[in-house]
Amino acid sequence: MERPGLIRRIIVLGCLGLFALAIVWRYAGLALATPSGAGLAPRVVQVRGSIHDRSGRLLAVDTDLYDVSVWKPALDSTRQAEQLGLVATSLQLDAAELVRRVDDVPNDFLYLARRIDSDTVRQLIDLIEANGIVGINIDRVAGRVYPEKNLAAQLIGFVGTDNTGLAGAEAAFENDLRADPAGGRAGFAYGNSVFLTIDVDIQFRLEQICREAMAENVAEAVVMVALEARTGKVLAYISLPDFDLNHFLDADQAAWTDRVSIYTYEPGSVFKVFSLASLLSLGGIDQASSFICDGSFERATSGGETITIRCLGTHGQVNLTKILEYSCNAGAAGASETVTTGDFYQRLNAFGFGQRPGADRPSESSGLFRDPDSWSARSKPTIAMGQEILVTAMQMASAATVLANEGTLLRPRTLEAVYSHSGELLMAAPVVPQGRFMTAEDARIILDAMEAVTLESGTGRRARIDDLRMSVKTGTAQMIDPATRRYSDDDFIASTLALFPSEDPQYIVYTAIIKPRGESIYGGRIAAPLIREAALLIADLYGTARGTTPVATHSGRVVLSSPLAIDIGGTMPDLSGVPKRLLTSLLTRRDLIIDLQGDGYVAEQSPAPGTPVESGMTIVLRLR
Repeated sequence: MERPGLIRRIIVLGCLGLFALAIVWRYAGLALATPSGAGLAPRVVQVRGSIHDRSGRLLAVDTDLYDVSVWKPALDSTRQAEQLGLVATSLQLDAAELVRRVDDVPNDFLYLARRIDSDTVRQLIDLIEANGIVGINIDRVAGRVYPEKNLAAQLIGFVGTDNTGLAGAEAAFENDLRADPAGGRAGFAYGNSVFLTIDVDIQFRLEQICREAMAENVAEAVVMVALEARTGKVLAYISLPDFDLNHFLDADQAAWTDRVSIYTYEPGSVFKVFSLASLLSLGGIDQASSFICDGSFERATSGGETITIRCLGTHGQVNLTKILEYSCNAGAAGASETVTTGDFYQRLNAFGFGQRPGADRPSESSGLFRDPDSWSARSKPTIAMGQEILVTAMQMASAATVLANEGTLLRPRTLEAVYSHSGELLMAAPVVPQGRFMTAEDARIILDAMEAVTLESGTGRRARIDDLRMSVKTGTAQMIDPATRRYSDDDFIASTLALFPSEDPQYIVYTAIIKPRGESIYGGRIAAPLIREAALLIADLYGTARGTTPVATHSGRVVLSSPLAIDIGGTMPDLSGVPKRLLTSLLTRRDLIIDLQGDGYVAEQSPAPGTPVESGMTIVLRLR
């Protein structure tokens, strides 16, 4: 009677067993399948694209890094503490802390170190093999190397642990740099190569002089941006303090701040250039317009309030040129009264203030330029002298393209081109005009007036180069104290803007020294000399025609003689920037010990320039 029920149970249990066996079989097949097995796509190694300067010099490239992990069940329990201690020493970790962490973490899998370089991994592998250590896994991951270390750190940016751009060009061009696995061949997929507009030579040398200025003036920070005036392309992008991109997590995060495109501040008197250019282009003033400076500007409002703008001196009767030459606050304030509030705002806005510049950055500040509806009775004359408005260094430099291009504003560019991994040009960044709102004649008037700033009576005389005409404006701005929300008695920004050569501007350089604590706070005293050094450097490296530079005509064929080798006499010369090929002759010296370290150009030297040279002295030259 019960036999049919028993048979049914046996049949049901047998079917369930076969079904379970089929599931286990399928799971085992998937688990043990190789990457090229049925149903699984082959693994594609993704190589992030490289970043270069305008001449192709390497700024960022992918390399092999490694993650080191432990699978706790595989460890030799009898030697676990000893072997983990050896691994910790190889990874330069605290042995006791590592053993404690492995014991305390409940998971069987644990990372011991992330993104380790290949040299360290090779030493670790030798250690593992020599000591029979098991349970330690080493996995290759994509990593990023920045050969130039600190150079243009905020411009280039960095990537995260997943090799995705987090800042700078690495983030801005993520879609170009990231490899597409679908396009991979032979197991590899490559991202595109991004070329930036900066020139490594200019960038390196300007960083040097900015670093010296920062130390000399005991400043919190220094910013400098140099542009090609006729294209808007950025030649140098400097934000100090900076950091080594290869170790960005070890740096003070304050150094990550992009003071060219993000950091905002009141520009001070440099802004008078754009205020007067706006007033001139609107027809409010001309070259003959004059204003009285008796030490201040005063105006009574319809409500009975008296507005007072104080000047640093008593300049008497001033015109457009004298306002810039003396940096006259009263003259700028009086000139602002010649146009309406709305027109003044719109024209300054056309210069790019209150707008993001569009310099191919992952993020940019638009500054702060309030709508005229929120202006007080004193806002217009105050803005005319560079207060009640926040700007970025990039805005200041790019606004000057209007003066260099006969009234046309150019979009600043940090992107030169994008190439495929095979070398095919995918995109060349074009010159982008943003609109014309000044006549060529008016632009020339402003440039000529800025030349007067370099006269002996002008605030920019320390920027003057005798055989190179320069159009300059200096500025000194009080900073707001965050605690009191009032102007600080101690914190200032000293700045200077220059276009050169004045007769046909090819380059624009703007610099700002933030919170100087040295002998002076004034732009004319500490920022103008910095601009002079930068202009001399750029003019020399790019062959800018100078007043004393001889001009020759030729057939187009030039034969260059070999450069003279460097020699060391009684005192140590300044060898900064000298290429290695000119230093090799020093190795033949028998009276000196020459220690050449690295390749490229001299970045550091010991002893310092001017040190007396004695027989047997060791001279260390570090190149990069």
